[in-house]
Amino acid sequence: MINGRKRLHVVANGTMMGQRYIDEVLLPHVHLFRGAVGDKFVFMDDNAKCHRTLAVQDCLDSEGIERLVWLARSPNMNLIENVWDALGRQVSSRNYPPTNKNTLIRALTEEWDKFPQQLLDNVV
Repeated sequence: MINGRKRLHVVANGTMMGQRYIDEVLLPHVHLFRGAVGDKFVFMDDNAKCHRTLAVQDCLDSEGIERLVWLARSPNMNLIENVWDALGRQVSSRNYPPTNKNTLIRALTEEWDKFPQQLLDNVV
C-alpha cells in the first residue's frame, strides 16, 4: 500500500467466509485505502469463493468500491501471487522450518516484516 505495508493478516482459526472477509479485511483495510486513493481506486482480489458472496458485493457497492473484473482461477493475472510465492520460499528456507500452526504463523509474520519494501513496490 502506498509506500508501506500493513501487518500480515493471518486467518488462524476457522474459515474465511464472506462476512468474516468483510469484517476483517474489507472494512478495516480496503475501505481506508480506497479513501486514501480516491475515486480512481479499483479493487483487485483473487476471486476466492468468500470474495464473491452477495454480502461482499453489497459491501463493496455501499462503500463505492469498484472491483476489477477478471477471470476466476487466473493466478498469473494477480501479481500478489508472486509475493505469496516469495514469502512461502522464505518461510521454507528457514533454518528451523515451522512444525505447527503457531510456529508457521510466527514464521510468516517475521518473514513478512523482513520482506524488502522494494519488492512489494515493484509488484504494485
